[in-house]
Order: sequence, then structure tokens, then C-alpha cells
Amino acid sequence: MFTKLIDALKTTRRTIVFTEGPDARILEATDRLKKDDLMDVILIGNVEEVKAAAAKGGFDIEGVEILDPATYEGMDEMVAKMVELRKGKMSAEDCAKALSKGNYFGTMLVKMGKADALLGGATYSTADTVRPALQLIKTKKGAHLVSSAFILTRPGDDNLSKLCMGDCAINISYEDTVDKEGNVTVSAAQKLAEVAVECAKTAEFFGIDPKVAMLSFSTKGSGKGATVGLSAEATKVAQQLAPELAIDGEMQFDAAVSPTVGQLKFPGSKVAGYANTFVFPCIEAGNIGYKIAQRLGGYEAYGPILQGLNAPINDLSRGCNADEVYKMAIITAGMA
Repeated sequence: MFTKLIDALKTTRRTIVFTEGPDARILEATDRLKKDDLMDVILIGNVEEVKAAAAKGGFDIEGVEILDPATYEGMDEMVAKMVELRKGKMSAEDCAKALSKGNYFGTMLVKMGKADALLGGATYSTADTVRPALQLIKTKKGAHLVSSAFILTRPGDDNLSKLCMGDCAINISYEDTVDKEGNVTVSAAQKLAEVAVECAKTAEFFGIDPKVAMLSFSTKGSGKGATVGLSAEATKVAQQLAPELAIDGEMQFDAAVSPTVGQLKFPGSKVAGYANTFVFPCIEAGNIGYKIAQRLGGYEAYGPILQGLNAPINDLSRGCNADEVYKMAIITAGMA
């Protein structure tokens, strides 16, 4: 997976911005990216503070660009652009205050073409990484929400050696969007269906031929209540949105991965028993599910990879290590 991404990055040079420049994990990853000459890096933070932290850790960041929002020469232009983007929702003073922080400043660097991609979250929360992206980068045409996926890998070449799971980090649940008159403008099922289609695209990007299972505690109507109806309806919508994709549901996890169980419970399905891309009906199931696979199943987990945005903006776990930062940087720049 990483070999293909690295080869692509060596062919097409990209620039990634890290929102937390002084963090030791970011600096260690930057040192490694520099040595491997994979991409250009911008570190956000006070120049002296970043250099001191690098020296303390013994990390070589010589020649890496460090930008401090407090002294950035293009700040007036950036503030004006952000005021324009926020369309009256934030004053120039509000925008200047927001841009003094690395998450907003870094996102605007991407928006203004100074960087191709952004990776944050070593100290920022997921919400603090996603919010600027939603406000400034915005969702792709036709997208109604931002979602996330994790790519999970383990040694081997069987159908389950590389998986995609979503949404495990962003959308807590799926609710209908209604207008002031109470009319449904975007249904919960449409939102979950969009997540399924986006997960399939993410899977394809990482070399997975997606077979998408819409997961539930029910298989083909065997159970009732809770999110069963949501998963079943979202399956129909997803099949309409992307008829070229193999998407089926609703189904239980055993039916999704075991050919024997899958074809017994869901005979004739092209997905049941052979799924490699899993869409969960709520964040509790998704977050717990991928972490069980990671901690007990021996999978390496990469993500959350954000889906539905106009530019590659990705989030780190605050418990990440430098190797995870390095690999997520390759993924994020590769997406550009």
C-alpha cells in the first residue's frame, strides 16, 4: 500500500502542513520525511520554539519551512479571504483571532494553495481539525456531510488482509435534516448511503476492490427496531447512488465475512461472505469495531481518513506516535 503511494509522491511533489509544529512526534516524522525526500513540509508554530524542540529531540528539520501566524507576512490577505469565505458569519476581528491558531491558519494555507494537504490532531481534538475544514475547505459538490474511514491491514493476501471501515470517528448518528417547515431535505438514510459510497472510493484508492457491507444486528430483515431500518434503507439509496458498486445489506458481521454464514443468511448476495468494506450504522459500533480489529485482530489501523472534503485534510489520534504521523503524512499527501 505504501510503496504505491511513495512512488506517486516521488513523481509528483506535494506540500503538507502540520498544524502542531513544536510537537516531538511531528518533528520526528518531519525528520524522517525529509531524509526520505518524500514531500515538502510546513510546520506551524513559533520559529524559535519549533527549532528548540527539534534540537532537544535531536531531529533534523534544517531547511523545513516554519510559519508563525503571529509574524506571517500574508496575514492581511489571509484574513480578508477568510472573511469572504465566512460570508458575514465572522468579522475580520473574529477571523484574525481564529487564524492565530494553527488549525485555522494551516487550513487557510491549503485553501489559498500554499499547501496541498493538512495533517493535524496530535494535540487538537478531531472537532478542532474538522471544523476549520468544513468552514473553509467545505464539502465536495453533492456531498451533505464529512465522514471518515479507517484502513486496516495485516500480513497476508487473503480477502481480509486489507479492509476499510467507516464511519468510526466523525458522525455520531444519522438524523434527517429538515427545513424550517419541517420538510426533510436530506434523509438519514441518504447520509449513511453517502458514507458507504465514500468508503468505497477510499477503499479503491488504497487498492481494495470494494465489496461494501451495510452492517447491522439484523440480516435481511431478521431483526427489527433501532438502526435496522436505517441500514436497510441506506443500502437501497447507496445502490441507486452508485449502481456500479457492490453494496449490500443490511447484514450482521458474520454474514459479511463468512461465505458459509453469508450465503445461508443472504443467499445470492455478491457481498455477503466476501465483504472488505464495512459501513456501521452509528459511531459506537464503528469506533468499537475498528479498535477490536486493531487490538485483538492484529490489524494496523490508519486513519481517520476524512471523506467528502474538497482537499485532503486528515486527523491524528492524540495518542499517536511518530511512525503513525509519518504514515498518515504519506497517505494525506498521496491523496492530493
